[in-house]
Amino acid sequence: MSRAFVKEDQDDVPIRYELPPRSDPSFPLAAAWVLLEAANKGDSPGAEAATGYRWGDPTLRTEVEQILAYARSRGDDRLEQLAERFLAA
Repeated sequence: MSRAFVKEDQDDVPIRYELPPRSDPSFPLAAAWVLLEAANKGDSPGAEAATGYRWGDPTLRTEVEQILAYARSRGDDRLEQLAERFLAA
């Protein structure tokens, strides 16, 4: 079988998410970014564990709305889609 179709073991290494301390006022926005970026990579459980927030958590609504506005201003359709899904959850 071609190596193009062989899955490598890279997925066995958990993704490390860089976050400020939970006491930092920027933590909720950073957590929202992590949740959206992880969803794009297929690692929502890892991001939820790292941030302490669940996908669609209403306490992050303001932060995700900010990210949604940013995505729209940049024409980032994928980020916009993820933010909309988060807000609809």
